[in-house]
Amino acid sequence: QVQLVETGGGLVQPGGSLRLSCKTSGITFSLYKMTWYRQGPEKQREAVAWIENDGRTNYADAVMGRFRISRDNARSSAHLQMNNLTPEDTATYYCNAETTYDGLANYWGQGTQVTVSS
Repeated sequence: QVQLVETGGGLVQPGGSLRLSCKTSGITFSLYKMTWYRQGPEKQREAVAWIENDGRTNYADAVMGRFRISRDNARSSAHLQMNNLTPEDTATYYCNAETTYDGLANYWGQGTQVTVSS
């Protein structure tokens, strides 16, 4: 059974930091591209950062220079370090795992809420 479990969300003041984690099980983690998505109030879900299975990373313009994605293949986990948070970062953050190694496989976590407010 595949599971993706996000942790680390919460309430933080503007300018603060949070570190999200996505712990996976049931997949060969090293074969998967990991992406963090977010969906704010009345907004569409958007990809904010992703890391390929070879370690290459990419970021949405809105978070470039403030967020950092990483992966730990030994622990089958991905992380999102978020710095200098603003109220516009308020959203539910979702972890996604995708591979085309042996056909397409795509899995989602349940999400973790991030609220940036004073």
